[in-house]
Amino acid sequence: MKLLGLLVALFIALIGLTGVFAPDRLMTIGPYFVTPLGIYVAAALRIGIGLVLAWVAPVSLAPKTLRIFGVVAVIAGATTLFLGTERAKAILAWSSAQGPAFIRLWAGLALVLGGFIAYAVVRGRRAA
Repeated sequence: MKLLGLLVALFIALIGLTGVFAPDRLMTIGPYFVTPLGIYVAAALRIGIGLVLAWVAPVSLAPKTLRIFGVVAVIAGATTLFLGTERAKAILAWSSAQGPAFIRLWAGLALVLGGFIAYAVVRGRRAA
């Protein structure tokens, strides 16, 4: 269980690390996620990540926080399905137009989030 949570944390941190140090590479994969299939893949990833976080939460160092992150991720995944490709393309175009500093800011938040999740999962709850 903890291993799956750690893999999710490392996945999130890796995306953040890529965005911080190579935002252009992160933006090159963006068009793949604004296709009809890409929307489903993004939604499935978000829902999967949310379910793993909610599942790992009870044995983590921060169960309430991870449960909240999990619920937010599941809701984000569900709403992704209703986004549509045209709106997703518009969001991608807008975020690309903001420049690399904007991408680095959001990627930095993902890096911190991934690090926090990894810390909370690895440390876990102490036995009484």
